[in-house]
Amino acid sequence: MARNTFFIVDSHACANPVRVVAGGAPMLPNVSMAEKRIIFQEKFDWVRRGLMFEPRGHDAMSGSILYPSSRDDCDVGVLFIEVSGCLPMCGAGTIGTVTVAIEEGLVVPKEEGRIALETPAGRVDIEYVRNGAYVDEVRFFNVASYLHAKDIVLDVPQIGKLKIDVSYGGNYYAIVEPQENYQGLDGLKTDDLVRMSNLVRDAARKAITPVHPEDDRINGIHHVMWCDKPKSAAASARNAVFYGDKAIDRSPCGTGSSARVAQLVARGQLAIGETFVHESFTGTTFNCRAEQRTSVGSFDGVRPSVAGWARVYGYNTIFIDDRDPLAHGFQLP
Repeated sequence: MARNTFFIVDSHACANPVRVVAGGAPMLPNVSMAEKRIIFQEKFDWVRRGLMFEPRGHDAMSGSILYPSSRDDCDVGVLFIEVSGCLPMCGAGTIGTVTVAIEEGLVVPKEEGRIALETPAGRVDIEYVRNGAYVDEVRFFNVASYLHAKDIVLDVPQIGKLKIDVSYGGNYYAIVEPQENYQGLDGLKTDDLVRMSNLVRDAARKAITPVHPEDDRINGIHHVMWCDKPKSAAASARNAVFYGDKAIDRSPCGTGSSARVAQLVARGQLAIGETFVHESFTGTTFNCRAEQRTSVGSFDGVRPSVAGWARVYGYNTIFIDDRDPLAHGFQLP
């Protein structure tokens, strides 16, 4: 019997939880974060389940684990964990993790105002604004993002025909714009979005299996983005992002916003250098930009950046005890 102890800094990034594991994580070999992700999934996924699932977490819990980077050009390695799995990249997770790392002194930057993360999806450059002891804003310059497929027609049970795009911003998203069988977010409750999202994701997975052209370990549709016009006069658009089995992102979703920027640029609806302010289901916003054109394999892509804020709200010491029948967590059916 063993009791594993994890030292946690809890935060949220524009309303989405970011539980940062600052100590107690399993030791992993000095390989890339992409390889660490595979090893962690195969041997230590019980850590993710124990920290993210009930009774220690909840259906929308997400977080990260800090590791030494295997790259000379990165300050720290980050493994993203949430209820749905171990992600290649997470935008809200990045904003929360950087805020925690700087405010708590877990990372000492070589240059004030800038750090670089090694993520499973690749290097992510960061600019942050410090205000005394606190970080006011984090902007991450995301991995190359691209529109993978457009105008895919799905026949979705209980909903009918829906046209979607599939776009990549660190994870793959099925993007749903308002149309005949989806009139927008107004009037929809969280339970409605969860039910509809599971149906759309199942139909999308049957229609297409996207594989990253430069890393086949990144594949498949795990997220659904429902788009709509903004409520805030300062925003460009609004969204609700579904992930896991029951979760709606409380933030505007960083990798989702990156995928949205890539989609809009590919469709000629957003120019390079133009700002795109994305509003969440809870009303918080990320300030996004299409920074430059690039390529992802044979696809035309874009380098997006996303800026937001996070707040640290507590320290937590969590035990995962083998004596506990619920040591590795549970989710209600």
